[in-house]
Amino acid sequence: MRAAERSYQLLTQVAGRAGRGERPGTVLLQTADPTNRVIKAIAAGDRDAFDQVELSERMKYGMPPHGRLAALIVSGKKENEVDEAAWRIGRAAPRGDGIVVLGPAPAPLSLLRGRFRRRFLLRTDKSVKVQAVIQDWLARVKTPGSVRVQIDIDPYSFM
Repeated sequence: MRAAERSYQLLTQVAGRAGRGERPGTVLLQTADPTNRVIKAIAAGDRDAFDQVELSERMKYGMPPHGRLAALIVSGKKENEVDEAAWRIGRAAPRGDGIVVLGPAPAPLSLLRGRFRRRFLLRTDKSVKVQAVIQDWLARVKTPGSVRVQIDIDPYSFM
């Protein structure tokens, strides 16, 4: 979700380092897709237009700041216990207007520090009380003590 804005920020920052003081610099960006909106925005030097496109895309898909996200990471040392707990949590997932649950799926780092990880992504309308939805959701599921469920409301990173 934040890849375009992070790419814009990083490339603009790097380009800003070309030349110092009275010594002008030249910036060359090599890309396989010169029509990409990030590359076009950098070339045009129009941050405001880029931001407006990003905001309208987020509005279209109900992403922050126009909606809410929550990540749930199910983890444990035994993969079969993690998969079983994730399956149970998935079966109890909330349903309703303004609520979308994706997962379970292996987390991008599916094995981290000896713990197997599965992930859910909860997307809700801004009017939904996401913490209450998650509390009710997890209260309906029994998980073994060896399995941990971490919750990240409006996550910045999806790793």
